Amino acid sequence: MMNEITIIGIAGASGAGKSSLANTVVNRLQKRYGEDQVVLLHEDAYYRSRDDLTFEQREQINYDHPDALEHSLMLEHLNALRQGHIVNVPQYDYATHNRLPSTDTLVPPRVLVVEGILILHDPEIRSQLDLRLFVDVPLDICLARRIERDVNQRGRTVDSVLEQFRNTVRPMYFQYIEPTRQQADMIVPEGGENEKAVEVLISHLQKLLD
Repeated sequence: MMNEITIIGIAGASGAGKSSLANTVVNRLQKRYGEDQVVLLHEDAYYRSRDDLTFEQREQINYDHPDALEHSLMLEHLNALRQGHIVNVPQYDYATHNRLPSTDTLVPPRVLVVEGILILHDPEIRSQLDLRLFVDVPLDICLARRIERDVNQRGRTVDSVLEQFRNTVRPMYFQYIEPTRQQADMIVPEGGENEKAVEVLISHLQKLLD
């Protein structure tokens, strides 16, 4: 029997405010319906295990390319959740550029919010999403947010963030991420700071949950 689960997808550039939008919506709904009813899933959790590579080799990987992600496992998990099955979501460590040995247990909620740069790129994952959002923010703002986040939260240097942005983040955005804008049901400027978009999304989900 299929599980009554609604899956919302939030895509956009790195630093666009996907996580902020997703966290705002999920946190507000959890306060009303409970943490087991509304759950957030990050695409980053599905970065491939790289135990076969040294740290220096892992540093050179293009993490903005679809091949860096194990989308087949993500699709398997989304299918399983729709069937009412519990899944074990990988844990990813940005400091080591690798998965941790432990996993997070995810019990099928009534609403699952999935956020990530490439969730609208894969047709099979895209087909699992009941509502698709694309957070549309100018790249210069994304870069500023990315510098602040990566330096303060992920132990990076400003120079390394700028180099990665120039070499892979920006070109991959135009090649793989920006084109998926056309696959979205809803375009959200400003990301999590767009209070009207937050209210519209929460209102829509409350109708489903009520």
